[in-house]
Amino acid sequence: MSPTRNIWDAESTQHSHGEHFEAHTAPLADRLGAKQIGANVTRVPPGKAAWPFHHHFANEEHFFIVRGTGTLRLAAATHPVKPGDYIVSPAGGPELAHQLINTGAEELVYLALSTKSTPEVVGYPDTGKTGVATLAPDGSRQRFLVEDRLRDTKAYWEGEDGAKVRAIAKSD
Repeated sequence: MSPTRNIWDAESTQHSHGEHFEAHTAPLADRLGAKQIGANVTRVPPGKAAWPFHHHFANEEHFFIVRGTGTLRLAAATHPVKPGDYIVSPAGGPELAHQLINTGAEELVYLALSTKSTPEVVGYPDTGKTGVATLAPDGSRQRFLVEDRLRDTKAYWEGEDGAKVRAIAKSD
């Protein structure tokens, strides 16, 4: 196996949802044996975003704009991006939420790099969801979503009356 992978030759998979989200991603790092850093080349058509506005609690992401122009949405601000721009998105809360949107006339192409920490928790501020990803014993990635609106509706100790603790303590 070659220790190199050309971003223009890498096979890609299309991801899309509705009229606003579409991306073609070609994995790079995994195919070369990487264990701790992920990398892919992402191609986004004009007028689309690859992924929803989000932030990672465990993983840091880096982006390098290869071709095209667009807009980086970062928290409440927006920033134009062009070829040669390098973006770092540290792990953290909603103040670090990010999204790349192709606002140009040609395909936006960027290299996406990320740590691969699991478990991972991802917040989606626009829709009030939280995603959780972990690895199953067989190494496959498992993911589920929870609505943030439900997260704080109960206090930590609510419903914890200790009935099981009392029953076990009495039996000893």
